[in-house]
Amino acid sequence: MLKNFKFIDLFSGIGGFHQAMQNLGGTCVFASEIDKFAIETYKENYGMNPDINIRDIKEENIPKHDVLCAGFPCQAFSKAGHQKGFADETRGTLFFEILRILKFHKTPYFILENVRNLTAHDNGNTWNVIKNSLKELDYVITEEPLIISPHQLGIPQIRERVVILGIHKSMGVKNLNITIPQVDKNNLDFINSSIIEHSDVDPKYHISEHEEMVLNCWDEFIKGIKEKVIGFPIWAFEFNKNYDYKSLKLPKWKENFIIKNRQLYENNKQFIDKWLTKWNNLQDFTPTEQKFEWQCGTSCSSVWEALLQFRPSGIRVKRPSVFPALVAMVQIPIIGKEKRRLTPREAARLQSFPDSFKFNSNDKQAYKQFGNAVNVKVIEYMATQLFKQPDLPQKETFIQIPLAI
Repeated sequence: MLKNFKFIDLFSGIGGFHQAMQNLGGTCVFASEIDKFAIETYKENYGMNPDINIRDIKEENIPKHDVLCAGFPCQAFSKAGHQKGFADETRGTLFFEILRILKFHKTPYFILENVRNLTAHDNGNTWNVIKNSLKELDYVITEEPLIISPHQLGIPQIRERVVILGIHKSMGVKNLNITIPQVDKNNLDFINSSIIEHSDVDPKYHISEHEEMVLNCWDEFIKGIKEKVIGFPIWAFEFNKNYDYKSLKLPKWKENFIIKNRQLYENNKQFIDKWLTKWNNLQDFTPTEQKFEWQCGTSCSSVWEALLQFRPSGIRVKRPSVFPALVAMVQIPIIGKEKRRLTPREAARLQSFPDSFKFNSNDKQAYKQFGNAVNVKVIEYMATQLFKQPDLPQKETFIQIPLAI
């Protein structure tokens, strides 16, 4: 296991890599970030200023280091973005900033992180470009991308990411042997985990009276219909409708949802008619609040047992075993049992930051920063896998120690 090493933290964000490497005994000698809010958070927690655009610094001016860490910008590859990849001149090509530093310093180790879609982007060509570019610099990496999610380490969050590990051939390694645990997400329990704060939660995180009314309405609905496993979005505005949807030339998926919703109504007509009357035909609901996605199957009997989210596509209800992936959140998920939204401290815990971590005082920025951050324990685990490769030469700088997760 590498000990007392030096690392650099590129595209550092709020320091997920920094925290992980620090936990393993590393010292940061250089950090780079351009987001002014992330820079302030980084400075407050780590006492160093990462306010450097990596494009503006010459590689020879970067201090000597043992490990290069980089969560290079993922917008160019994410399904949520335009997926331009290396054609994205403002973000995609930042990978080549990593290459020039590795080429100059022949850094012994690197750890890179990106969204899972990186592997599928451009029919796999993007991954091949990355893999071959690193090999050309004499790095040993895995042939297939490494996919890992926090839930595989016992952290109740589904967040699949690509982690690219590499060792320079000069270290004497010929192949990487990386083990990733396999864990059944349904055996985890977010609701009863140490993630949740149970006291002294600011009332501002509690749902509004209107939101509680909407959720009570849908709670009554899901308890009243015959079906308990529903594999399609429920659209209340399609109940008791008989217009000719085929004349509208709708996409097939939309026609399919209309057919299924009309059938759901017919199967439960007596109950649904009474339900609609009681709730004023959902006249007080927004269009998106009239859409409902029950993704709990038979695992929950009430929306208040689940994890909830008010999304543009409707109200989504998920089983509480694991939390959905933290992203740069706009629609903050609701913990049904608590009748409130996830707090920034809980978001920090889901990303494995310690409770001593100081997050941005602006909630919007805090959620965004944790959503963009790497998961600390994931990086710590993968780094340990990298640093303990069995065919490394036995030097005094290496010791074997277990990683506590």
